[in-house]
Formats: sequence, C-alpha cells, structure tokens
Amino acid sequence: MVWFLTDEAGREASRTVGDYDMFDLPFSIPPATQKTGLPPSSRIAVADYSLPFALTMAVQVPAAMMSGKAAHIVLERFATLAEAMLGAINYADDLKSEKAPQLLAILDRDERLVLAGAASDGAVAWCHPVTNASEARAVVREASQLRAQSLRAADWQESELAQRLRHHADFLDARLVDPLWRAFSARALEIAA
Repeated sequence: MVWFLTDEAGREASRTVGDYDMFDLPFSIPPATQKTGLPPSSRIAVADYSLPFALTMAVQVPAAMMSGKAAHIVLERFATLAEAMLGAINYADDLKSEKAPQLLAILDRDERLVLAGAASDGAVAWCHPVTNASEARAVVREASQLRAQSLRAADWQESELAQRLRHHADFLDARLVDPLWRAFSARALEIAA
C-alpha cells in the first residue's frame, strides 16, 4: 500500500495534531530532475543541516551489520515531514525496477526514527508505527526470532532464505518509531490514506 501526503492533508494534520508546525509550510512539488541513478543528495550542492528531517538509507556493509553498528546515509534533508515523505517517493522513482525494496527512514534532527518504509518501483510502502511499549516488545521479539532463523538458514547454505528473513526482520524493526513520534506518524499516515 502506498501513502501520499497532499497539501490539503498536511494542513488538516497541522490543525488536528496541535502545535506542531511541520505540515504548515507549503507543499510544492519540485521540478522534475534528470534521472541520474544517483541518490537525491548528489543533486544538491550542500545539505542544510538546520532542516529537521533527514531521509536516510541503511548502509549495507556486512562488517557494520554484524557488529550491530550499521550506519545510514543521509540522502536529503527536509523542512517538513510531508516534504520528507515526498522525497522518499521521488527517490523510489529513481530506483531500478529489478532491485529489491530498499528500506528508507525519516529521522529527526536528534536521529530518532519518525517514519520508515520500503521503496521500490516508484512507490513507498510505509511501515505503520507500533502504538505502545508492549507492541514494540512483540515486534522486537519477532524480529530477533527471524534473525536467529536467518543465521540457521545461512548455516544450512540457504543464502536466499537467510537474506529474505533478515529483510523481513529489518521491515519489522522499521515499525519501532520513537515514542515521541508514534502518534504523529500514525496520524500522518491516516491522513495520507
């Protein structure tokens, strides 16, 4: 399922959510850029670090992933959550159709997870955030079990199965939105629907 946040929905969110001004800026669609195959951040000269939302992608380096210290690449920074969501959709437009879905995450300036989704073929399937601590614990438990199964599959020389299990665990982890942002992100997805 693909979610798209419109200008009208953004204004509705700012009225509904309260004092958050993240949706108050105009939601204009930037002019089409040449498809270079490079991440959107390569199209801009300098990133503006004062902007509160960063669209990121995980670095798929095996050593970092095994150490538990996997980093992320900031693709672009945005002033509003709506702009960051649109940026994710624009990034998905540039993906090659034969590639597996890529996990994109929107982080706030303190690197807390605001929203995440799987990007492929010009669309983003946003992961719905967990609603409470018990649901978060259940998601962590299930993701841990999937990672353990992926290790066993790798031991049995089932590399494709192991990779699918790891990806599924990563997509479950993408639901672990920071508690500060859970209600806001859920409301943004509700309005975008």
